[in-house]
Amino acid sequence: MQYYIKNRGVIDVEPLFLKPVFQEKIWGGNQLHTVFGFDLPNDSIGEDWAISGHPHGVSVVENGPYKGWQLDKLWAEHRELFGNAEGDVFPLLTKILDAEDDLSVQVHPDDAYGLKHEGELGKTECWYIIDAKPGSEIVYGHNAQTREELAEMIENGQWERLLRRIPVKKGDFFYVPSGTIHAIGRGILILETQQSSDTTYRVYDYDRKDEQGNKRELHVQQSVDVTTVPAISPELEVQETKHGESSIISYLKTDFFNVYEWEVAGRLSLTKEGAYTLMTVVEGYGNLIVDGQTYEMQPGSSCILPSAIQTWALEGEMKIIASTPGK
Repeated sequence: MQYYIKNRGVIDVEPLFLKPVFQEKIWGGNQLHTVFGFDLPNDSIGEDWAISGHPHGVSVVENGPYKGWQLDKLWAEHRELFGNAEGDVFPLLTKILDAEDDLSVQVHPDDAYGLKHEGELGKTECWYIIDAKPGSEIVYGHNAQTREELAEMIENGQWERLLRRIPVKKGDFFYVPSGTIHAIGRGILILETQQSSDTTYRVYDYDRKDEQGNKRELHVQQSVDVTTVPAISPELEVQETKHGESSIISYLKTDFFNVYEWEVAGRLSLTKEGAYTLMTVVEGYGNLIVDGQTYEMQPGSSCILPSAIQTWALEGEMKIIASTPGK
């Protein structure tokens, strides 16, 4: 596929498939291998940074004219691929998380606090539950009514009184704005769409110790500073449209990202809705067809559709979580 850029000539454009970046975690497991077939360095891998321009785990393009390019460099030097979008950093990050054990109870700052105190964006995120073992649950919100009560309950370790726990199942979706106290529980496999930030403030970590016998650092004061009090439970306006046997579910349209589920049963034709599109296969197999070219898709396949790609089709039996930059 080609398109013309003034003063640049003809540029080859095709989907940008990205190599996964694995992150070892104290709570990680091996489902990124058993479910998605990734070759893991060990059995404590908690995260696949599937699409990332963040310096803590930058994706590398695996195909086409930009093969070998890092996503952050591509963003800096070929902004035309992203509709000449503004911003110093690639704004989105897609992860797959394998919670073999409970993640810490945590909270993320908004942009203003993150930029002032950490030098990077805040972190609003959302979760699609790929799978969950029976009895799995998440921490989602808290019961403190004032910031003073929040600090007191944290100080006194009143976790059962403070934290709201919600059972989850495969196919659930949650919006987690900055300021939301949250934790992914053990036995859950998640696709996370988030701002490109790695700032996490730990509220509580179950007094766990690492291999050296040290407890992980907590960030109590920062957590109290940035937590939304009282807690807010966002109302989702989920919309589903059928396309033959296939369907499109719109989960979120926010200032940070718009998130969709594409359930492909046979064929699904799609048209560009954002400056560029991120997509990750969470289940099943099929093909992505762009300008007459066919690309095989399997669980864990992740790519970016650059701005010049206006239409595409999906064939097979698969579920994909897709996102575009915020409205």
